[in-house]
Amino acid sequence: MDLQLVREQLYKRYIEPTKREREKFIGVEIEMPIVNLSKKAVNFDVVHTITDSFIKHFNFNVSGTDDEGNIYSAASPINGDILSYDCSYNNLELSFGREQNLYDIQKRFAEYYKFLQNEFKAYNYTLTGMGVNPYYKENHNVPIPNGRYRMLFHHLNSYKKYKDTPMYFHNYPEYGTFSSASQVQLDVSFDKLPLTLNTFSKLEPIKALLFSNSVLLGENENNLCCRDMFWENSTHGINPHNIGMYNYEFTNIDDILAYIESTSIYCVERDEKYINFSPTKIDDYFTKSSITGEYFDNGEYKNIEFTPQLSDLEYLRTFKFEDLTFRGTIEFRSVCCQPIKDSFCVAAFHTGLMDKIDELAEIIENDRILYHHGYTAGELRKMLISSNLPKFIDEDKLYDLAKQIVDLAYDGLLQRGMNEEKLLAPLYQRIDMRTNPAKTMLYLKDSKTDLKDIIIEYGKI
Repeated sequence: MDLQLVREQLYKRYIEPTKREREKFIGVEIEMPIVNLSKKAVNFDVVHTITDSFIKHFNFNVSGTDDEGNIYSAASPINGDILSYDCSYNNLELSFGREQNLYDIQKRFAEYYKFLQNEFKAYNYTLTGMGVNPYYKENHNVPIPNGRYRMLFHHLNSYKKYKDTPMYFHNYPEYGTFSSASQVQLDVSFDKLPLTLNTFSKLEPIKALLFSNSVLLGENENNLCCRDMFWENSTHGINPHNIGMYNYEFTNIDDILAYIESTSIYCVERDEKYINFSPTKIDDYFTKSSITGEYFDNGEYKNIEFTPQLSDLEYLRTFKFEDLTFRGTIEFRSVCCQPIKDSFCVAAFHTGLMDKIDELAEIIENDRILYHHGYTAGELRKMLISSNLPKFIDEDKLYDLAKQIVDLAYDGLLQRGMNEEKLLAPLYQRIDMRTNPAKTMLYLKDSKTDLKDIIIEYGKI
């Protein structure tokens, strides 16, 4: 296939939407672990019962059922809000139809959340605000039985066959069943696209400092955001351009397109069957006459050979911390699920800074606390998801920098005139206390607070 056609299609899919004249909207997605407080595996029958109750109470329409007839997705016909399960029935997700005011979303979130908590309480279950399910070892960490999640689970579990790949693989291919994120989508304009991707990517170390909230309890507890490792050291990270940081300075749109071309595709659909295959870079994929992959059929995986099609670009899925989408938005996906009462500080932080992108870029450019010490943004993030700061960083000055950035977000929200700046209060508290949710959880644990009590506390709204 002519690669020029591929590039034109990529431009149409990812760049063209950013040129549209449109009002600015916000999209929010919050994933949350379901926890059985009896410290036993979550019973999926309980989850299905509560899903049914939720749908009836809020008049949602069923939008997805698994191969066993259970509902994994339902949507509101009024506002586009979605209740779904991400990867498994251990991880509940609330996604919200786009809005301009964060309080409109927060109000609906609180209504849904209180209903769900009341339903789960009857079974001694709870939702909580942690990036890793604290009882993940007790749970049935299996995927939702449908084509997409079965394919994804199979792909992640195939890591052992990549013996010649020069990378370390962790032993948690099922991580998608017990890790939870807080994601935000914001409209981005064409003329600010390179600057926005560059600047927010360089902001990731500060976000690690403020938002880290995923600890594998009983394992490497110095890693305050193990979600980074889950993606980077899995089959998703075979091509590092598919995950994490950019560590690349975009100077123009051609640079962005070239980067997208360097990412890999690993699945497609044919005849309503998901096929997964070794991650293949876009510019290689479309020059091949055929690809050999695997698909699930009657309880087993079978080989299949297929011909690449231009429409396969619909299945290009990357997991960048700042992901450019086909909607003309950037999806910010590096933040762990936060303590529930603090959930909207994530969207507020990104929303406030989006309209202050020039000032934010200047702050980072002039910084000498983090940057200009010989490290990339990616290396700095890895340092700042650790419980111990490197010696070259002055802690007081680092938190001064964090406050300067949160102040800028505050100003951005203030200019919006919707009173949303109040949602940043948890970040100011974290800066004052030199902490984040992961550090607070470990402090409580080390202070002999029962884990169950921490789970309940992080689930309070």
